[in-house]
Amino acid sequence: MLFRPGFRSAATLTLAPIAALLISHVPLARAQEAASTSAQASTQSTAEDIRSLEQRLKADERKLRELERLQHKRQKSNPKENAIAKWGSKGFGIASADGSNVLNMGGLIQADGRYFANNSAPSSADTWLLRHVEPYIQGTIDHIYDFKLMPDFGGGKPVIKDAFMAGRFRPWLALTVGKFKPPVGLERLQAIADIRFIERGLPTDLVPNRDIGIQLAGVVSSGRISYALGLFNGVADGTSSDNNPTPDFSADGQGDLAARILLQPFRGSGNRAITGLQFGIGGTYTHAKGSPTNNLLADYKTTGQQRFFSYRGNTAATQTQPALNDGTYASGERLRLAPQLYYSVGSIGLLGEYTQVHQGVARDTGAVSRTALLTNSAWQTQLSWFVTGEPESLGGVSPKTDFRLGEPGLGAIELVARMEGLSVDRQAFTGGADSFSNPTTSAQRARAAGIGVNWYLNRNLKWALNYELTRFQGGAPTGNRPDEKALFTRFQIAF
Repeated sequence: MLFRPGFRSAATLTLAPIAALLISHVPLARAQEAASTSAQASTQSTAEDIRSLEQRLKADERKLRELERLQHKRQKSNPKENAIAKWGSKGFGIASADGSNVLNMGGLIQADGRYFANNSAPSSADTWLLRHVEPYIQGTIDHIYDFKLMPDFGGGKPVIKDAFMAGRFRPWLALTVGKFKPPVGLERLQAIADIRFIERGLPTDLVPNRDIGIQLAGVVSSGRISYALGLFNGVADGTSSDNNPTPDFSADGQGDLAARILLQPFRGSGNRAITGLQFGIGGTYTHAKGSPTNNLLADYKTTGQQRFFSYRGNTAATQTQPALNDGTYASGERLRLAPQLYYSVGSIGLLGEYTQVHQGVARDTGAVSRTALLTNSAWQTQLSWFVTGEPESLGGVSPKTDFRLGEPGLGAIELVARMEGLSVDRQAFTGGADSFSNPTTSAQRARAAGIGVNWYLNRNLKWALNYELTRFQGGAPTGNRPDEKALFTRFQIAF
């Protein structure tokens, strides 16, 4: 086919645009290919960076763990390093960085006022006194071994109250050795700073206060059962080993076996109505061997600390008669039993205990020798209520708000009430002049009722006011000993 000059064919016209299009796309394709190659390279680089970062992090973690291990080892081998000092409501303390070694220092001061109405006590009984002044030091070694040293300078007679060491090897196995409270009375086992009345109730007249010995104790079943079993030198009712003829030595070499079991069956149940219930029983047993010059017996006192019962002592010498060793003394069994109960729900608490002592006694007047097994008993029921809503317990109190002048907050206010009594076996008064106790000076029974208010300004400061009325059966040359009407107040700081 012939083509004319100056004219393009239809095929040429048709292919020209396509060629132009293909030519124009060549740089774009090359750019896209280059971008894809760059993206792949970037992705590979990012992955390598991530792997490198992970490796560095793992290496840093290994170094950190090694540093922590070395630090722990150094602290354990050198507990004094990096010690932590603390000062707070519970006193001053120093602890090692890992908390395995602790040293705490604190104290208690109680300044009391006593006033007896209608001459119901000797005029000298109306007084201000330092009832307890107790600095202490206590601590823990290696998380296991505890110790405490606490003297008392109150009452003008310095004594060592607590001096013991203990090992808490397991929750169910703790060993304590030294001077401390034998495990008997419920209120007696309360710290003096935490009791709800200014003075403890009459049942504490019958149980030991503090003694020297060894004790095994522990808790099982998540704290629902606690036990204590100990062997002590032995003390007379309501006394401490510093009252023995040779202070802090055994009075007769016999020793007291002491034991206590306490149940909190609903502890951890989540039921607020019953979780605060606890009850148990404590006691001691020994075969006491006293003498007219070492009688191993004690007087009984009211909550106003006035003696209302005592056994007959030796006859003092007169101008016409020499001294006689004819006093009453312990001879035979001494068995103490102390069932006890405490219940708290919310801001209300109830404490109840009953204590009974079977005490063998003897007396030799020369003309007559007598023996008997006396049974003396005491009880109390105590009710407490925080009107400001704090929870009741056997321990200390943390007010919801502290009291500060010019600022809102009253502290914690607690109302308390108590009924109590103590009875001495009638056999103690039979036999006339040969009786074990003189009925014209010793009462056979005391019954008391008391009310009070406690104001906790903060966790450390407390002011208390109590009124107690005690009535007696016997104890006077004719009829009954006059009623004791006592007003007490206490200012306390515990830290």
